[in-house]
Amino acid sequence: MSTKEKVVVTGFQPSGRLHIGNYLGMFKQAAAMQKEKGLKRYYFIADYHSLTQKYEPKQKSREIMEMAIDALALGIDPKKSTLFIQSHVPHHTNLAWIFNTLTPVGELERMVSYKEKVSQGQIANAGLLTYPILMAADILIYDADFVPVGEDQIQHLELTRAIARKFNQRFGKTFKEPQALLTKTPRVMSLNDPSNKMSKSIPSGCLFIFDSEAETTKKIMAAQTDSHKTIGFDPKNRPAVSNLVLIFAAFRGVSEKEIVKEFKNVGYKEFKAALAKEINSSLKPLRTRKKELMKEKSKITKLLEQNAKKMDRVASKKIEAVKSKVGLI
Repeated sequence: MSTKEKVVVTGFQPSGRLHIGNYLGMFKQAAAMQKEKGLKRYYFIADYHSLTQKYEPKQKSREIMEMAIDALALGIDPKKSTLFIQSHVPHHTNLAWIFNTLTPVGELERMVSYKEKVSQGQIANAGLLTYPILMAADILIYDADFVPVGEDQIQHLELTRAIARKFNQRFGKTFKEPQALLTKTPRVMSLNDPSNKMSKSIPSGCLFIFDSEAETTKKIMAAQTDSHKTIGFDPKNRPAVSNLVLIFAAFRGVSEKEIVKEFKNVGYKEFKAALAKEINSSLKPLRTRKKELMKEKSKITKLLEQNAKKMDRVASKKIEAVKSKVGLI
C-alpha cells in the first residue's frame, strides 16, 4: 500500500431490512467514496454489534449474509473496497478487551446513544454499554485516518480518539486519532408520522430499499401531507410534506428549494406520483443487482472468507504490537 494512501473504516450493522434512510445516509456515500483516489476502504459487517439487541440465531445468520448481499448490491465494489465480517477477525474483540481496561464506566454511561436505547426499552446489557469500546477497536486496529459518521455517532468517535490518546500516553505512540467524515445524512422521517424517524418498526411508514415498485408507490401515495395547496419546504411548520421534498431532493441530488420550485404549481397527488417514479427509477438497478447476487451466495461466502484472511493479517500486526506494549507475552 502506498504511504500516501489514507484508510477509511466503517461498519454496516445487520439488523433487518434496509430502508431509504440507510441508503441515503451511508451506502450511497460509501459507494461514491470509491471514486476517490488515495483511499484504502475497509467496510465491515458489524455482526458483533448487532448482538446487543434481542434476536433469533437463525435469523441473525440470514441477516449477516443478506447484509453482505445488500452492501454489494448498493454499490460496494469488491475490487475497490474490502468487505468483511467483523466476527471473522477476532483481533477486534482482543483489542476491545484491552481498551475496556482503560475506559472509565462513567464515560460509557454518559453516551447519548446508550441512554436513548435504554429509555426506549432495550435491555441494558453490558454489550450495549461497551458498544463504543468495540467500535473504537474496529477503527483503531486498522490505523483508520477517516471514519464516515452521522452526527449521532460523533460522540462515539470522540471516545475512540480519547481511547487512542490515553493508550498512547500510557504505553507510547501506537494509534492514530481518526478524523470524522461527516456524512450528509438527511433526517428521513416516517411517511405516516413525520415526528418520528423512518424505522422498520413502523413498516407502513417505511420505504424499504428492496420493496417492489408497487409497494413503494403505494406507500408514497398514502404518505401524510397537510392542508396546504402548494408544495413547500418548512420542516417546523409543515413536517410531512417537507419530509417528502427532502426525500425527493436527496434522490435527485439537488436542493429542497429546487424541488419546491419545480413542483410549485402541482398538487400532492401528482407530486407523490413523481416522487415514487424518481425513487423507483433510482433503486431499480440496485434491486436488479440484488436479485442477481442472491444466486451467487457461494461466491460471496468465498469472497468474505478471503477478505477475512486478508484483514486478519492486517489486524494481527497491530494487535501484536499492542500486546507487547501492554506487557502480554
